[in-house]
Amino acid sequence: MSNEQTKKQIGSVFYWTVGILAALIVLGVGAPQFLESFTANIQSFITTSLGWYYLIIVSVFVVVCLYLIVSPYGKIKLGKPTDEPEFSYMSWFAMLFSAGMGTGLLFWGTAEPISHYAIQSPTGEVGTNQAALDSMRYVFFHWGIHAWGIYALVAICLAFFKFRKDAPSTISATLSPIMNVTGVKGKVIDIIAIIATVTGIATTLGFGAAQMNGGLTYLWNVPYTFWVQLIIIFAVTIVYLTSATTGLDKGIKILSNANMILALLLLMFFMFFGSTVYSLNLFTDTVGKYLQRLPEMSFRISPFNEENRNWINSWTIFYWAWWMAWAPFVGTFIARVSRGRTIREFTIGVLLVPSVVGFIWFSFLGGTAIEMEMTGVAELAQLSTEQMLFGVLEHMPLSLITSVLSIILIAFFFITSGDSATFVLGMQSTGSLNPSTKIKLTWGIMLSLIAIVLLYSGGLQALQNTMIIAALPFSIIMILMTFSLIKALSEEKEDIDKARLKKLQHQTYKHQKHLIMDEIKEEKRKIELKRKEELHAMELRRKKELAELEQRISDIESNE
Repeated sequence: MSNEQTKKQIGSVFYWTVGILAALIVLGVGAPQFLESFTANIQSFITTSLGWYYLIIVSVFVVVCLYLIVSPYGKIKLGKPTDEPEFSYMSWFAMLFSAGMGTGLLFWGTAEPISHYAIQSPTGEVGTNQAALDSMRYVFFHWGIHAWGIYALVAICLAFFKFRKDAPSTISATLSPIMNVTGVKGKVIDIIAIIATVTGIATTLGFGAAQMNGGLTYLWNVPYTFWVQLIIIFAVTIVYLTSATTGLDKGIKILSNANMILALLLLMFFMFFGSTVYSLNLFTDTVGKYLQRLPEMSFRISPFNEENRNWINSWTIFYWAWWMAWAPFVGTFIARVSRGRTIREFTIGVLLVPSVVGFIWFSFLGGTAIEMEMTGVAELAQLSTEQMLFGVLEHMPLSLITSVLSIILIAFFFITSGDSATFVLGMQSTGSLNPSTKIKLTWGIMLSLIAIVLLYSGGLQALQNTMIIAALPFSIIMILMTFSLIKALSEEKEDIDKARLKKLQHQTYKHQKHLIMDEIKEEKRKIELKRKEELHAMELRRKKELAELEQRISDIESNE
């Protein structure tokens, strides 16, 4: 496909996607109850009928990532052989962590452990010691290598085809080894990916606005209403649109580093003033149980226990759909900042580092919350999900300062997610590594409008419903991306092996040539040496004969 055809196809993707999302916005404003009811019915069907599908494919994605680490493909660079990483390890980890988890760490940091421990346990009776252990084990499961395996796989595909093969920065371009992605087929694939991205990010933005509102309500009795959340989204949108105009090296990088510093300060606060020993013991025990029972949790569907199956649908299937909806966004962003790293280096970094940091984060925030609930210090289970973090901070030193810091951190994650999202959506809809400011601003406004409409039509539940629905078709695209990647890597390795063989043959030829030349020189040297020796012997014989002749002449003369 020519450059002109590529630009035309990508341009139509942008307008089609904006049009579809605009129609969703109009529907949400004009018929909010219908939108909420419609998405709820589809979401219910997906979670009850296709839960097995989500569990299997996400586990397969993780296995593929682990295989890439130990396989010969791990040596292949996400870029040209001479490319070097653009960002330091610290900045790289900060950006992928902020983009990959963002507001969710604050929203669920205490809420999910408390929910599993005191409201509905994944495996047993609530409020028991076993419930506390099961709670953290499943938190690790939801936020660990399964989540990052989804991100890593999409990111590897995008980075490999963009930086190694010079393909456009679109999802459809990653499928070129297994299908023709020109025309309508490619457009549909990119539109599905962008819609999944928008709904995934809008869900997170909605969570962020709801939690900021919840914090303000808990601290200063600010009304918890849609209109307050609207004002929050409007204010944050202005900030992240302003940041989006500064580019990747300035706005996003600075915000990501600021996020990491603030998040580290909050984590250290919990380490020193929270339930330190309890959290450390919980972390140690949970890591062991997580690794030991990971296969079991990965395929747990509870077909004969309706209560447990409903829990799996509400939590695990929700998370797998959330991560897949976020995968085009996070994958594109991580791919953009990972140029020059090998597949092995990239996959190890993306799977392990954020997972371990997340485990530590949940152990201290969640562990402190569970012990407070367990000992009766606080009744956190009575609070709304958005207020649980602030309920924990209320019973710790410097509660007002840390609560305000948490709201600021939520806002920073909110801004970073929006800023990164405008950049990524611009890349996906234009195929450019550096989309124009106009494109980024368009997507920034669309993101906020979608988040507002979904909050208006059904609150957080509407956000979750829409995101799970959008993730389903993209999961099929991810399966195709996996096959395409393996095929492309196999062909790339063959090319590399052929090049190495050719180089080895050339080196062998040169080596053999040198050996032959050395043998010829040695033979010549021997011949020359033998010739000199023969000449020397002839000279000696000639001198001897001459001496004998002279002696005979001398004898004759003396006789005369």
